Amino acid sequence: MPRHAPIELEKFVPYQLSIVSNTVSEDIAREYRERFDLGTTEWRVMAVLARYDGDGLSARAVARLTAMDKVAISRALARLVANGRVLRRTHRGDKRRSVLRLSAEGWRIHDVVAPLARQHERAFLERLDADEQRALARILDKLLATDAAVR
Repeated sequence: MPRHAPIELEKFVPYQLSIVSNTVSEDIAREYRERFDLGTTEWRVMAVLARYDGDGLSARAVARLTAMDKVAISRALARLVANGRVLRRTHRGDKRRSVLRLSAEGWRIHDVVAPLARQHERAFLERLDADEQRALARILDKLLATDAAVR
């Protein structure tokens, strides 16, 4: 009887998803890191703030929407605020709460990086035919909805 039972990582779905995510993210990140000295977490924070632009979001909401560690989000926000890319204001109805929004500089960077990200996504998805792309979108939607229900 074997003492150890290693996971066959190349067939382990969480590992496969992580590798795919890291590979695609790194291709995009290389460009915005070089052009704007912007880290992956910082870009994700900016993307979420842009997507949900309105009354602003709390740091907690950003962490929830990105499914990222609150400490990592806090560090990214501190850097983004210090670099003038994100504005932190006191919430109108609750002085204890702060809300976050992209600054004009943040929007300028976003409007350069977002099309680059979409371009990388298109190039990545070109490996799949149209039916496979639709199937992938359905599968990801289903997995993400299931994951959100668990949390």
